[in-house]
Amino acid sequence: MTLIPVPTAAIIIVAAGSGTRLGATAPKAFVGIDERSVLRHALDGVFAASPAQVIVVAPAGHEGDAESELLAAAGDRSDLGRVVVGGETRQQSVAAGLRALWGDITTVLVHDAARALTPPTQIDAVAEAVTADTGVIPVLPVIDTIKRVDEERIVAAVDRSELAAAQTPQGFPRALLESAYALADDVEYTDDAALFAAAGHPVRHITGSARAFKITTADDLERARQLLADMPGTVRPRGHHGIPGIAAIPRIGIGTDVHAFGGEGNLWLAGLEWPGEPALSGHSDGDAVAHAIVDALLGAAGLGDIGQHFGTSHPEYADAHADVFLSRTRELLGEAGYVIGNVSVQFQGNRPRFSSRRAEAEEALSAALGGAAVSVSATTTDGLGFTGRGEGIAVTAVALVLPQS
Repeated sequence: MTLIPVPTAAIIIVAAGSGTRLGATAPKAFVGIDERSVLRHALDGVFAASPAQVIVVAPAGHEGDAESELLAAAGDRSDLGRVVVGGETRQQSVAAGLRALWGDITTVLVHDAARALTPPTQIDAVAEAVTADTGVIPVLPVIDTIKRVDEERIVAAVDRSELAAAQTPQGFPRALLESAYALADDVEYTDDAALFAAAGHPVRHITGSARAFKITTADDLERARQLLADMPGTVRPRGHHGIPGIAAIPRIGIGTDVHAFGGEGNLWLAGLEWPGEPALSGHSDGDAVAHAIVDALLGAAGLGDIGQHFGTSHPEYADAHADVFLSRTRELLGEAGYVIGNVSVQFQGNRPRFSSRRAEAEEALSAALGGAAVSVSATTTDGLGFTGRGEGIAVTAVALVLPQS
């Protein structure tokens, strides 16, 4: 293990936005750009910069998703990361991040997860430019002609030489930023630099980057996808024909799961409850068929595995049934640009007697996957192995996913 010195800088990543203007069904930070989410790309940039304490401020109910993305991006810096729950406003979310700072931190950067492609060099430049009494923000010059308007009427031109477009991360000395937040009360500011300046502290600027644009609308998301697709070695999951190097081809994944009998209550298997049958043990309901399907789908889309998204670090999925796992997996694939083609799954075990409920199980699983075709079969092992001895059930699933066109 590599020992990392305790950093004196921290970066608070605000990822609690709803994504309403993006038109997404999930919070903006968890929408897929390519095979990785907005938040994951933001974290990749942060962890490629100089070591810092990293605090992700996530929307309530998505702490587990944020933790998975944090751990996946952090590598051997995982000890530097933490997830906290945000508030109703951006300002409240940043305040939650400030409360999680370590005692050694003297410089604080506040970064929007939506600026997912911000270069690590920009993050380092902001951190290095902060002084004991001055905040720093990256900016770009305004190049469009700007007009002041009154409803439909053009009032006057605005001198753009005096304007700049602010980006993140914005950096501040910790003590002064915390005192500025204490003075803010219920006043909502447009960004942290405005709050900091309102408390009487100076803010200077450095040159930002065109790649640090904010993903707010569907067009912004498409711009991010194009930028990533143009990078050497990048394969984008959405099928955009005619773009060199983009492979819009089906992808196949395989998943396996094993659970022993010994849980509480009735058996849950293939999305159905089986009264009178011994339950399988597990973090959730032990439905090995559903869990194998999840692994196959995630694997096909390159989105990790079931432990990453639904494991014991996600207490919200304790005791959840197949429909919860499968519908959330379908959402993850959709956010990454995939639709489900079909799923084939087979379980090995001496019980339950499956043939009479096969159609019911396939219908339930298909409904949870948004109508995708699902086939389920069962077999015994002629008394061989742990399944033959009646100790548990083993499942193998194969899934086909397709890039959205």
